[in-house]
Amino acid sequence: MMEQRPLFGILWMIVTGLAFVAVNVLVKIVGPRLPAAEAAFLRYALGLIFIVPAIPTLLRMHITARQWKLVSARGLVHTLAVITWFYAMAHIPMAEVTALNYLNPVLVTVGAALFLGEKLAKRRIIAIGVALIGALIVLRPGAREIDLGHLAMLCTALGFAIGYLIAKQLSSEMSATMVVTMLSLSVTVGMAPFAVMVWVTPTPYELAMLLGVAFFATIGHYTMTRAFAAAPLSVTQPVTFLQLVWSASIGAMFFGEPADGFVLLGGGIIIASISFITWREAQARKRITPAPNEAKH
Repeated sequence: MMEQRPLFGILWMIVTGLAFVAVNVLVKIVGPRLPAAEAAFLRYALGLIFIVPAIPTLLRMHITARQWKLVSARGLVHTLAVITWFYAMAHIPMAEVTALNYLNPVLVTVGAALFLGEKLAKRRIIAIGVALIGALIVLRPGAREIDLGHLAMLCTALGFAIGYLIAKQLSSEMSATMVVTMLSLSVTVGMAPFAVMVWVTPTPYELAMLLGVAFFATIGHYTMTRAFAAAPLSVTQPVTFLQLVWSASIGAMFFGEPADGFVLLGGGIIIASISFITWREAQARKRITPAPNEAKH
C-alpha cells in the first residue's frame, strides 16, 4: 500500500482547486459569445491532443459489445452534462456553479444505492438530506427567481453522477487511462452535431482560451489523482471548499458577481455532508480490514 502523506494530499488538492477554478474562469470568458454546445465541443476537440499517446494502446484493445454500450451511454450522458455546464457558467455566478456542482458525489451515493445495490446507513441518509438542504439554501426557491442556468447546473450534477457510476463499472474492466481516453473521444463525437447546429466562427483568442480550459482540466484531474494517492478522501475532501471561496472572490472582483453569503453557507453545508459520508466510509473500511496479526486463509 502506498504511504499516506496527508500534507502532500492537501497541497495537491489545493492545486487541483486552483486548476478547476482556472477552468471556470476561462469558460466564463468565452461564454457570452460562443454557444454552450460549440464551446463544449471545442474544449474536448482541442483536448484530444493530450490523449494522443494513449491512442495506440486503444487500437490494440479488444472492446466487447457490452463495453461499447457502456462507453456510448457514458459519452451521451457526459455530452449533455458538459453542454448544460457550459450554459450554466455563462448564465449564473461562478460561485453558484461551484456550489451546485458539489451535489455530484451526493447523487453518486444515491445512485450507487439505487442501481449498484450499495447499502445506505441511517447516518448517510441523514447526511444526504442535509446536503439537499444546503442545495436549497443556494437556490432559495421562492425567495428569488430560479434561472435556467440553475436548472442546467442541476442537470449537470445529475449527468456527471450517472457518468461516474458507469465509469465505476468500466474501471474494473479497463485501465483508468483507457476509461478517460474513451470518454474524451466519445464526448467529442457526441458534441459535434450539437456544435454544428449553432456554430459561430471562434476567434483565435477564444480558441486559445478553450485550449487553456483543456490544459487546466487535464492538470486538475492529474493533481486530483495525486491527492487521492497521497491522502485519504476524508482528508482531501474538505479542501474542495476552497474552490467555492476562490470562485466567489474571482466572480466578485472580475465578473461583477456580488458575493452571496447564502451560496457560501449552502456550499459549506454540502461539503460538510460529503466529508461526513467520506469519513464514515473510511471508518467502515477500517472495521472490515483484517488486522495485521490476523491469519489470512
